[in-house]
Amino acid sequence: MSVWDELTGQDEAISIFRAAAASSAAGGSGDSSMTHAWLITGPPGSGRSNLAYAFATALLSNGNVDGDESVRRQVDARSHPDLGVLSTDLVIITVAQVRALVATSYYSPSVGRYRVIVVEDADRMAERSSNALLKALEEPPPRTVWILCAPSEADLLPTIRSRVRSVRLRVPSVDDVASLIARRDNVDVASATRAAREAQSHIGMAHRLATNAEARERRERTLEIALGVRSVSGAMLAATQLLTLAGADASALTEERDAEERASALRSLGIEPGGTIPPALRAQLKNLEEDQKRREKRSLRDGIDRIMVDLLSLYRDILLLQLGVETELINLSIYGKLVAASEQSTAQQTLATMDAIATARKRIESNVTPALALEAMLISARRSVSA
Repeated sequence: MSVWDELTGQDEAISIFRAAAASSAAGGSGDSSMTHAWLITGPPGSGRSNLAYAFATALLSNGNVDGDESVRRQVDARSHPDLGVLSTDLVIITVAQVRALVATSYYSPSVGRYRVIVVEDADRMAERSSNALLKALEEPPPRTVWILCAPSEADLLPTIRSRVRSVRLRVPSVDDVASLIARRDNVDVASATRAAREAQSHIGMAHRLATNAEARERRERTLEIALGVRSVSGAMLAATQLLTLAGADASALTEERDAEERASALRSLGIEPGGTIPPALRAQLKNLEEDQKRREKRSLRDGIDRIMVDLLSLYRDILLLQLGVETELINLSIYGKLVAASEQSTAQQTLATMDAIATARKRIESNVTPALALEAMLISARRSVSA
């Protein structure tokens, strides 16, 4: 099985990275395909980090551009000795994190030809953090390869962009994502297609919707709440309900991961499940718990943003019906409700609601209290459902 098999809708990008891996395996003689620093950009859910780790696996597999199975398992577990990873669930990547990673980039490879460093959320680096990375890109160690991931080139400093080779990913088609979900997750084609369509081709979200009934129910409830807003007081109540849904979604994503991290930490410290934690080791677990609390805050913000994306898809469908545009709707499962909502407002009102959603996303990103931003947004939304 090739390391590239589970990537979908990115044939052009895959060909670029396969060629680079093949060039590196041949020593790079007479071929400029390989370079020391890469930037993978693309919209959320397009598979940026998946492609980064596939390329890392190919580089670490000592000549096998399809990736050795043993290396793939190590990369998947983030345990390969020549792999460095910087990923965060927090709002920003700190300069201390970047400096620590840069220090490891100067280590010689342990078992392979390269040391590969993947930065999953390069767009979350502040200017100081970016400048700490810049020196490593300006004077790279001879056998270190950097792979940065970000939504767009504009999210990084020009000095960073000038020192990397950029590869842009496209949004995969619904059919491509559905095919991947059906094959990989053993889901029937109809369910996989619905999940891919409602996730708007976001691979990770399509996986959740196809395999998690609670995630599907939360999404359905989100749309029901928005369609039921008919007054200012109703908008305020709906905002509270949406925040509760976002919190439940965030908890579902973090609880299992937190438990796995704690169990792994206890094993690494030599503590049996249920065993007493020696006082000397409690500080390490306390640090882990604090990191998890910070991640929970970021996860809640992401959960709210997922709700916003779902609401944009709802009003996009309503607008298309109002304008008479013949194209496939995203929320086909509630077609009757979409038709009813489209008849209860004008296209101008629906556009105003979509603008209000975009404004709410910006406000929340700027640390406006989410409840207030959602209330203002839903007060606008009520016009699209009033009789």
